[in-house]
Amino acid sequence: MTNSANPALSQWSLDREIVMSRVIDAPRALVFEAWSDPKHLPQWFGPKGFKIETHEIDVRVGGVWRFNMIGPDGTVYPNRMRFRRIERPHLMEMDHGVDQDDDPGLFRFTITFAEQSNGKTVLTLRQLASSTEQRDAMIGFGAVEYGYQTLDKLAAYVAGMKG
Repeated sequence: MTNSANPALSQWSLDREIVMSRVIDAPRALVFEAWSDPKHLPQWFGPKGFKIETHEIDVRVGGVWRFNMIGPDGTVYPNRMRFRRIERPHLMEMDHGVDQDDDPGLFRFTITFAEQSNGKTVLTLRQLASSTEQRDAMIGFGAVEYGYQTLDKLAAYVAGMKG
């Protein structure tokens, strides 16, 4: 997953993006920690009913998280995420795809963490596909629904971290 593997991901385009947002009842630093700490990230990541099996995790710029996402029916989905930017506590950017080099389905996502004056965090997740066709296929597969299920799991996990 090198920067040059997919030049389409170097320029953002609205017709290739999926955007999700969620208000999380926790301070920004805590929500960022849940995303950036290797002991927390695998505990909540993935849609409802999915489990994570980590092979390696190195949450730093240039680091990689290789993991299997295991569906409720036992189907194994090999994943690889490369961390491109980490600007604590307000931004993370990753390339995400299957666990193989030069993945044609690789997409980029950017997460922003904005702190509200009431101590809650607005998390915005922007996914960028390499083509409108890829984006439409991701939506058709359920990327938006699964994304919101993942954010629900994050909110529940962070509530437990607070308490």
